[in-house]
Order: sequence, then structure tokens, then C-alpha cells
Amino acid sequence: MHTLQISIYVLGLLIALALVFDFMNGFHDAANAIATVVSTGVLKPQTAVAMAALFNFTAIFVVGLHVAGTVGKGTIDPGVVDQYVIFGALVGAIVWNLFTWYYGIPSSSSHALIGGLVGAAVAKSGTSALIGDGLLKTVKWIVLSPLMGFVFGSLIMLLVSWVFVRSTPRRVDGWFRRLQLVSAAAYSLGHGGNDAQKTIGIIWMLLIAVGQVSATASEPPMWVIVSCYTAISVGTLFGGWRIVKTMGQKITKLKPVGGFCAETGGAITLLIASHFGVPVSTTHTITGAIVGVGSSQKMSAVRWGVAGNIVWAWVFTIPASAFVAAIAWWVAQRIM
Repeated sequence: MHTLQISIYVLGLLIALALVFDFMNGFHDAANAIATVVSTGVLKPQTAVAMAALFNFTAIFVVGLHVAGTVGKGTIDPGVVDQYVIFGALVGAIVWNLFTWYYGIPSSSSHALIGGLVGAAVAKSGTSALIGDGLLKTVKWIVLSPLMGFVFGSLIMLLVSWVFVRSTPRRVDGWFRRLQLVSAAAYSLGHGGNDAQKTIGIIWMLLIAVGQVSATASEPPMWVIVSCYTAISVGTLFGGWRIVKTMGQKITKLKPVGGFCAETGGAITLLIASHFGVPVSTTHTITGAIVGVGSSQKMSAVRWGVAGNIVWAWVFTIPASAFVAAIAWWVAQRIM
């Protein structure tokens, strides 16, 4: 494979930009991990984000690197990767994240990154640069992850309702205020394990392109793994507060028992996806789980208009970030 020749300064800049995206991923998606536990009153916001950040990082010891492999080697042809493609992909993802954060829209950082890679690669080499199997797997899970979150969330809610049918609401509330700490930790573990690996995959792709890492290496250098898990954890610690209210209360009114069921359903989905190396959206997953919990009580408990607006954001994420990435690639060719 042709080795890309770039200066150490450009390489350092691109790695730093990737870590900025990773930080923003944590910042943007903190709401996914803490919205339910904060909105139910189980934890104060700062305590919730500290716990989420801790378990984001803990995932480094629990979850494998299958997702990083999919992003790094299974999305676009490694032969088209250069500094302009990586720059365009990251700028496309970061711009879309900033836009959706500003307007409080819980969109997918993961799909913004995939869209950025697609847009920059197509701008350079056309659609032949895309790896169909890897992209098909990602697109398939755009539907599957919220659906699985919905199914797991609603089934767990129905099971819990059956088990505690004779308990008083006060007793149920007391139990699940404690249990929600476990479910929130599990969800944060799944979030860190899936999302940090997307940036690991990007940096791994870049290091292979410049010849710093062998294309046959089974995993990236340890410093890449630790840096990415650290960046997403610090981003989570700062928290994207504009999105918390949308996730925690606007879709449906959650109690601790509902928060537990949503987080547990979401965590199961994320850990399954990470095991199979699928870069899913933690936003899609927890939204599906929250809707599942609400609808299992009664359909009118879900504000379907809010949920519909969120779905529209999902639809536009990949094409919008791809469009911005293509423009960024074109600009970068002329200024870098």
C-alpha cells in the first residue's frame, strides 16, 4: 500500500482534531448517559456526569476493539485515506455536532463521523472508495439499534411491572432509585465502549496511511486507545446540558423505575453491538428505549411529535455531515 507522506506537524494536528471530535462526542452524548438518572431526581447533574465519565473510561478494560476495526478498516478504502480526507471527515462531524448541540437536538455523533468519512472519500474518489459491507452494517443498525432499545426497554418495563405488581409505588420508587445507579453505570459503560472506538478507528486509519502502523496490525497502539477513552470521558464530564431536557422529559415523563428500564435496555443493545463490531448511535439506542418504556405504560405517555422531530434529525445526520465534509475536503486541498 502506498505510504502517505505528511509532516509530523500535520499528523499531530489531525490527531488533535480527532481527539477534539472525541471530546465533543462525550460532551454531546453526555445527555444520553445521564438524562434519565437526572430527570428522575436520583442523582444531581454533576454527580451523574462524574459517574458517567468514570464508566466511559472503565469500558477500556471491559469492551474489545471490534468497533474500532470496523471504522478503521471497514468503512472506506484505506487507499484513498490522506490528510484531506481525514480533515474533511472530522470537520463534517464536528460542525454537525455543534449545530445539533446548539439547538438541543439529540443526533448521532457516530453517524456524523461515518457521514463525514463518506462525504470526504466520495469527494476525492467517487463512490468506488466506499466499502459496501461495512457501510451496510452501519446503516442496518440505524434501524436496529433504536428498535432493539425499544423492545428491551418495553420488555424490561413489563417484566418489572409484573414482578412488583403487589408493591406500593413508594416501595418501588425506593428500590429503583438505588437500582438506577447500576443501570446508569451500565449504560455509560456501553456508551464509552462503543463511541470511544470510533475515534480510535479514525486515528488508526490515519496511522496506517502514514506508515506509522502496519496495515496487518490486529489493534492500534495503546496510546491511541488510552487517549481516545480519556478524551470522551472528559467530554462527558463537561456535559451537553442543552440536550438533557429533551432526552429526560420531553419524550416521556420518567420515574426511577422507567429510567432503570430504559438505561438497562439501552446498555444491553450497546454491548451487543460492540461485541459484533457495529458503530451504533447511543442517541438512537437510548431514545428507542425511552419510547419503549413510555409506550409500554400507555401510547399517549409518549410525545410522538418530539420523537418524530428527533427521527428527522437522524435521517439528515449522514447526508448533512457528508455534505459539510465534502466542502471541508475541497477547502483543505487548497489551504493545507
